[in-house]
Amino acid sequence: MNEPDVDLDLALEHGLTEQEYAQIIKILGRTPSFSELGIFSVMWSEHCSYKSSKRHLKTLPVKGPHVLQGPGENAGAISLGDGLAAVFKIESHNHPSFIEPKQGAATGVGGILRDIFTMGARPIASLNSIRFGSLADARHRFLLRGVVSGIGHYGNCVGVATVGGETQFHDSYAGNILVNAMSVGIAEESKIFLAGAKGVGNPVIYAGSKTGRDGIHGASLLASSEFDETGNDKRPTVQVGDPFTEKCLIEACLELMSTDAIVGIQDMGAAGLTCSSFEMASNAGTGIEMNLDTIPRRAATMTPYELLLSESQERMLLVAQSGKEEFVCSVFERWGLDAVVVGKVTDDGRMRVSFEGSTVVDIPVDPVAASSPELNRPSKEPEDLGARQSLNLSLVESESDPEAALKALLSDPNLGSKSWVYRQYDQRVQGNTLIGPGGDAALVRVKRPDGSPTTKALAISVDCNHRFCWLDPEKGAMAAVAEAGRNVACTGAKPLAVTNCLNFGNPEKPEIMWELKKAIKGISIAASALGTPIVSGNVSLYNETNGTPIFPTPTIGMVGLIDDWADAIGAHFKRPYQEIILIGTDRFELGGSMWLAKMRGIESGRPPEVDLGYERRLQKFLVLSGERRLLSSSHDISDGGIAVALAESCFGLEGCGASVTLNAESTLEECLFGESTGRVLVTTDCAEDVLSLARDSDVPAIVVGKTGGERLKISSLNDSVLIDVSVAQLKSVWEDAIPSRMDPEE
Repeated sequence: MNEPDVDLDLALEHGLTEQEYAQIIKILGRTPSFSELGIFSVMWSEHCSYKSSKRHLKTLPVKGPHVLQGPGENAGAISLGDGLAAVFKIESHNHPSFIEPKQGAATGVGGILRDIFTMGARPIASLNSIRFGSLADARHRFLLRGVVSGIGHYGNCVGVATVGGETQFHDSYAGNILVNAMSVGIAEESKIFLAGAKGVGNPVIYAGSKTGRDGIHGASLLASSEFDETGNDKRPTVQVGDPFTEKCLIEACLELMSTDAIVGIQDMGAAGLTCSSFEMASNAGTGIEMNLDTIPRRAATMTPYELLLSESQERMLLVAQSGKEEFVCSVFERWGLDAVVVGKVTDDGRMRVSFEGSTVVDIPVDPVAASSPELNRPSKEPEDLGARQSLNLSLVESESDPEAALKALLSDPNLGSKSWVYRQYDQRVQGNTLIGPGGDAALVRVKRPDGSPTTKALAISVDCNHRFCWLDPEKGAMAAVAEAGRNVACTGAKPLAVTNCLNFGNPEKPEIMWELKKAIKGISIAASALGTPIVSGNVSLYNETNGTPIFPTPTIGMVGLIDDWADAIGAHFKRPYQEIILIGTDRFELGGSMWLAKMRGIESGRPPEVDLGYERRLQKFLVLSGERRLLSSSHDISDGGIAVALAESCFGLEGCGASVTLNAESTLEECLFGESTGRVLVTTDCAEDVLSLARDSDVPAIVVGKTGGERLKISSLNDSVLIDVSVAQLKSVWEDAIPSRMDPEE
């Protein structure tokens, strides 16, 4: 076994700093072996150690009446009542997806699904938040095709419905796309499994696919540095996934979890066998002895370094009850999976790894995992923040043709239909989907683990307005939490908890660190005010290429509960002659709006204010409205303002138009296209009851029109017609927003 000699230069090549290498030598009292250097490099990488963010993440609210398991495990868990729990998490796979879009996105889905069933939950739904550069760029058309193909292929084959998400385009993602994958599962409260190597003498078992050389330094180090011209040279570090193997792994794990054979379990994600073994031992305060000779492998000549750091997919590490080894292995083998005992739990807090009769690793567990470096990086407000937020509307050309502006907005890929994306996903597999992609939030039925039905349903939304976050990271993050909660509440579900994926540039730059700290503060303020604690999440840093960072993108995944899915509310107008009520107050805020960006090429101003006390009252009003079955539809007003929201509401299967009168005391563009937060369009047959409930809830509400006809007509209070256009015409440009930009020959 010929391994290179370790020195400072080799440590630097592994992404470690000179100070970190000196710390490693101090911990060990000697120079590390090559395998030990590899372990420290991945476990102390930004992706695995969260060294730039963890001191700030500690400020997030993580407790609440529904929380069963908060951050620190594979996923978060909340109580749904009646002995059931929802388990969920969102995670990034940005850099791998930029290098190899199909496999990068596919393995992102596979990894998040493993986080869910590792907790003992059956995955029932997946969502995603994906962001690209302009579709005018052939490279980004290729990336969009690849990412969507990867998400669809993996999810469709493994049999988990992809029910929602968001797809956005902006030049800031031209050099670094974002692929955030979220998954939700259902478990019994009493059978949630944790990643802990408990029980001295208990066997440690490897299960799943064989180990190959794919993914070495993949998610761990690839996601811990920014891109440059050598990005494509990193293609071999992207893992390759097999959804059919994952399906077998799901069933085998859940079968074993229904017995008393399993003590602890963790998937081999970033940093593979290294991360899973160290974290399990650290969580339990134990150690592990492991023999790499027994690892199933795809290449006979693999080194210990490769076996420890490989990120080959569809693999799990388990701690079983002593004496249950044969039973555990037999279950995996029956599902066509490898399963071998690779070690045992010890009581000395050390990781000892042998290979071909020699000890190749002998490291104390805690300094690698629990006590990994924690940095207090300097932060500084960006010098151009004032310029970003400066906006003189008197110098902005007024909107002379609002109908043309509405069509232009609806034809933009950011606001247009995403059906080109989601029609490639199986949205209905397992038969739980009540509201799929295209609504404010997805809605999925909750079944018990034995398959028996309940009346409960989960509403799930993924949201972030990257323009708002660039203009003001704190307010933008607050707005993202509020919008995610509002979208969930629009279905009639009560928002319960949050998972987040914090996508930012290089934290070594004080301006980026400032953005990250401000966004975390905004999330903390909003989540606390709305009573939706953070139960899981992911931080993705170094999202920039050649020094150009992405816009700060703190993506929020919100999960809510509706006790009787028969009370659920959809987003589209259902039938004619219903009254349309505007809930909330238009503050005529145009800063950071899509109208400014699309129609005037301006991305500046202050984002809309967020009134969190009001948002909580609004959410309660929407939930009560659903329980009393007062509403036929409910749709959040966000990107594009009320004009776009009205058009979207008309685009249901029924194709129902509307006639609306708005208070146009402000400018035309502010009235139609301003993006003030906290506004919702609802329709009803019992307007007086809705208005009465709104008054009791201290929520502004006013009747603005009626549904019906084949046109969308928007007038001002002085009866001047602002927009009068065929719904079919609007829907046509909306539906063609993405297809018209995709070259069918590419």
